[in-house]
Amino acid sequence: MIKAIIIDDERLAIESLQWEIENFSQEVKVIETFTKPKEAISGINYLKPDLVFLDIEMPEIDGFQLLQLLDYKNFDLIITTAYNQYAIQAFKANAIDYLLKPIDPDDLTQAIEKIKSRRINQNSTKNIETILNKLVKNNLTRTKKIPLGLSNKIILVNYDDIIYCKSDGSYTTIFMRDGEEHVVSKNIKHIEELLPENIFLRIHKSYLVNLNEIKGLIKQGSGEIILSNDKIIPISRTHRKNILTALNIS
Repeated sequence: MIKAIIIDDERLAIESLQWEIENFSQEVKVIETFTKPKEAISGINYLKPDLVFLDIEMPEIDGFQLLQLLDYKNFDLIITTAYNQYAIQAFKANAIDYLLKPIDPDDLTQAIEKIKSRRINQNSTKNIETILNKLVKNNLTRTKKIPLGLSNKIILVNYDDIIYCKSDGSYTTIFMRDGEEHVVSKNIKHIEELLPENIFLRIHKSYLVNLNEIKGLIKQGSGEIILSNDKIIPISRTHRKNILTALNIS
């Protein structure tokens, strides 16, 4: 069952969409509705829905501003609006679909089918990634490879080729020796658990570095390290002792 929230400042629009969902889609259950954007923000963060139907034109803050203010963003998004000029912005906001009011039942059904298909593919990818993670853990020394789930594929990278990883909330960017950057929808703790702890070390809440790629240390303040690609990264006070110990620096 897909848990959904509807956000629209017009109560009649909510009731109309809710009726269509109940009559044309057995896979979706509306768990809450909101007419006030600020209440909707708290509701999404607390209820953590699978799907959000979001109107754009609302008082106080519009739909796009609402998305920026959310802490919880791990849901599928369908934009609902009476104005077609928001289409490009909607897809930039990673909306699965864009439904014009009054919403046609066939368009609604197609949008939900997209979400079902996407969720099946995501689950399949997660299962494959879980298997790969287990294989990597069991054979890390031999394979020297870790799986990275990108937007539409899973790649295996040699951990020796990773210079450092940078956290951005629930996403992590992995910087490689060849200059490539891989953005994965995993937090840095997940990546840290995949990598050998005798080679990779957290030096900051946002940074995980390959000790073999460190070429210098700036000791001023809490300190900074210089990496092989000349990137300078700060050391947090809580991690300073660990990095000094790892580098045999007193």
